[in-house]
Amino acid sequence: MSRRLAREKALQVLYQAEMAQTELETAVEQSPTFLKLKKDSREFFELIAFGVWAERELIDTYIQKYVSRWKLERLSPVDRNILRLSIFEMLRLPDVPKEVAIDEAVELAKKYSSEKAAGFVNGILDGIRKELISRPTGE
Repeated sequence: MSRRLAREKALQVLYQAEMAQTELETAVEQSPTFLKLKKDSREFFELIAFGVWAERELIDTYIQKYVSRWKLERLSPVDRNILRLSIFEMLRLPDVPKEVAIDEAVELAKKYSSEKAAGFVNGILDGIRKELISRPTGE
């Protein structure tokens, strides 16, 4: 549960930074609720929030590939940041099974977006998961 809460807090600050068009550090400072997280949750929060922020361009190329008929900007900012979090985990956190990253994203979508968005998020992420697992090792 501690990682789930860290994901929620990361989603909130990523959304806040994007909507306010500010740096992530500023959003974190303005929303210090993550400080109430236990140490391991706080570390996970920082890893994923700042990791997503640093790798947005790369992550967004995956999203754009799988929503080819839509412009990235047309996606709901909440859904876009949920996708970013999960893709970051699938790309950079080998200790998090890809299926867990997807399930967590679907739960975030149900809580912060809609049931319809949860299905959309699941479909996009499953396509990316299949692409990632089909790559030869070392790529």
